Amino acid sequence: MPSPVSELIELLSLERLEDNLFRGQSRDIGTKYVFGGQVVGQALSAAQATLAVPRSAHSLHAYFLRAGDVEHPIVYDVDRTRDGGSFSVRRVTAIQHGQPIFFCAASFQEHETGAEHQLSMPDVPKPEDIEPAHAVPPEVLAKLPTKVQRWLSRMGPFEFRHVYPRDELNPPKRPPYQQVWFRLSEKVGDGPELHRALLAYASDFHLLGTATFPHGISYYQPNVQMASLDHALWFHRPFRADDWLLYSIDSPSAQGSRGLARGQIYDRDGHLVASTAQEGLIRVVQDASAAAHVPAKE
Repeated sequence: MPSPVSELIELLSLERLEDNLFRGQSRDIGTKYVFGGQVVGQALSAAQATLAVPRSAHSLHAYFLRAGDVEHPIVYDVDRTRDGGSFSVRRVTAIQHGQPIFFCAASFQEHETGAEHQLSMPDVPKPEDIEPAHAVPPEVLAKLPTKVQRWLSRMGPFEFRHVYPRDELNPPKRPPYQQVWFRLSEKVGDGPELHRALLAYASDFHLLGTATFPHGISYYQPNVQMASLDHALWFHRPFRADDWLLYSIDSPSAQGSRGLARGQIYDRDGHLVASTAQEGLIRVVQDASAAAHVPAKE
C-alpha cells in the first residue's frame, strides 16, 4: 500500500489536459467536503506548471466559492495573466460539475536580494519535548459520526505536535491563539515547488479553528458549521516541509458568523518562512441533523 506521503504527492501531481488545463483527483480525508488545503495545493501546482522561466511563488490569494465533491476530480484552468521582467502572475479557476468552486491569483518572482527583517519566533518547547497526541479511545470514537471517525483515526501525511493541546471533542473556552509544530512524516525530494505545494496544503490545518477557541466550540460538534471563505499565503524564505515547522496562529476577531485567523510559519532555526490569513464561516445551528446535509456556504 502507498504511504500517506506518497499519496499526497500523487494528489498534488496533476494530469495535464492542455497547455493551461489540468485535472486533479480528490481525496476523502474525513472532512464533509473536499479539504480546502487540497484545492489550494493543487491550484498552486497548476500555476507553477505554466512558468516558462524559474520563478518562485511569493504570494497566493484565494476564494472558496462552493463546497467540493470528494467523489469527483477537479479541473484547474490557468490564465497566464502576466510575465514581466521579474514577476509572473497566474489566475487559476477550479471547476467541478461545470461550475467554479474556487479561484486564486498567484504571483511569482525571480530571486533578488534586498533589505531583510522579520518578527522573532515565539519561545516555545522544541517538538522533541512535546508528546505526540494520544489516539482517541475506541469507545469514544464509536460514538462519533462516520466522517469524524475517519478523520480522527487516519494516519495522515503530516505529524502535528500542539504546544497547548486542546480537547476538540470537549473544547474549553480559551484565548484565540495556538502554536503547532508540524512536518511531513517522510523525507521527500528537494524540489522547492513540491515543498511550496505541500506547505500550501498544510497551511489550511488548524487555522480557522483558532477562531473557535474563545467560544468553546469545534468543527467536530454536529451543530457547528465551518467553511473557509478565503485564504492568503505568502512565502518569505526557503524551507522544507519534511523538517519541523512551527505554525503560530492567532484570531483577532470573530463577528457576523465569520472568524478571521492569521498564521506565521517558522523553521526550527527561527526563520520566518511563510505567513497566512484566512476568514471562514462559523455557524452554530439549532438543527444539527439538517445542518449535516447542507453545505455551510449555501
